Amino acid sequence: MTASRLRPLFTRTLRATLASPLLLAGCDGEGTENLTGYAAPACENHQLAVTGLSPARAVDFVQLRSFFDYGAPDGGPQQKVSSTGTACASASDPAACASALEALTARSGFGRSCSDICMSYYLATTQGDEVQAHDSLAALRSFLGPIDTPQEAVLLALASEYRVSCDSREYGAVKQVDAGTFHVIGTQGFACGAGTQVTQFVIEVSTTGEVKPVRSAVLARGSAGCAVGRRPEGLRESIPESRAGALGLHFAQSAHLEAASILAFLRLREELVHHGAHAALCDAALASAMDEVLHTDVSTRLARRFGAEPPRPEVAERAPRPFMAMVLDNAVEGCTRETFGALVAHHQAAHAQDDEVRGALARIAEDETRHAELSWEIERWAWSRLSDAERAQVHAARRQAIAELREELARPVAPELVTHAGMPTPPVAQALLASLERELWT
Repeated sequence: MTASRLRPLFTRTLRATLASPLLLAGCDGEGTENLTGYAAPACENHQLAVTGLSPARAVDFVQLRSFFDYGAPDGGPQQKVSSTGTACASASDPAACASALEALTARSGFGRSCSDICMSYYLATTQGDEVQAHDSLAALRSFLGPIDTPQEAVLLALASEYRVSCDSREYGAVKQVDAGTFHVIGTQGFACGAGTQVTQFVIEVSTTGEVKPVRSAVLARGSAGCAVGRRPEGLRESIPESRAGALGLHFAQSAHLEAASILAFLRLREELVHHGAHAALCDAALASAMDEVLHTDVSTRLARRFGAEPPRPEVAERAPRPFMAMVLDNAVEGCTRETFGALVAHHQAAHAQDDEVRGALARIAEDETRHAELSWEIERWAWSRLSDAERAQVHAARRQAIAELREELARPVAPELVTHAGMPTPPVAQALLASLERELWT
């Protein structure tokens, strides 16, 4: 199984069993900016690039980094977003420079965004023997000097807490208006949760580095929903308050598991690093943890809407697991349960009668599909390192997980979960499971 086959398989499975194609979240779009003359920002692997800069002082190397603060003393793991130039090219001691660059961290940053957990960015640069972190809006302005390229305007918009997407010009674009002004398309907010919305901004960036919004319009209206993600080892069972109805209990438990998934992916990243996985897998695990922050917020909002308060997850401390233990857990939690959960989320997005749930789950289903794809990529990377006996263990663990899922799916589902939340009835859920078992897990 390769990750690229997963989405077509989901589409085929839904069409075969339910005649329900995958849906995309709807958006308002009324009054949004005319994008004539705008260009996409420079990007690298679907993330903002640091090419096209003309800093006030020449440097050998520039790298955009993000860090994810979940309470760790060092501010949490970092992600190397994009880079340009040659690190330590003019250093008198290249090895010492490279070591300092690798060890560089930042406790503050720019472009900070928070839900339950906060994420910020900073620039790492090298010039001669100097390794430097530019970790505030003021530091970024000082580094860039006059704003005279489109990508510099984009970076200042990001640093001013606007998201600038690489995937759609409605969510991220730039054009030069005159010799001293750029307009950047960016967004704030998210369309997941009652009362939430994604707002498109036209952001004016001057050559002196001043940033101000000049127009705005709503791209997508608030919605709510959730999808159950990867469970961390050592998660203690917790039951939401029993006075809530079926919807409240369902979404409270989902919020609880989504919050636990944040730690599950952060642990997975640490273990992947520990066992020598390539950087793309480690970065994808970190990005998945970031997705789960949003999912936690969304499902918490919905649980509260239906009168329940999600319990906070309690997870026992664990050292990085041995390689085989990590692989077995990935086979069960990722390639089986999370993969099936992503398919169910697509079903919910198509069938929920509650507009908020249906709209949000379209977005969340896409995130969960990426997480499932990551699980299969991890298995593909690990497979060559396993003996025949160990591969047999993986197959046995997956068969057991499928059997447990089949038993869970036989339980009755409250009617309001079927109508409002789009949950599949037991016969439909069993049909979905059987399809995956036949086409994916054999």
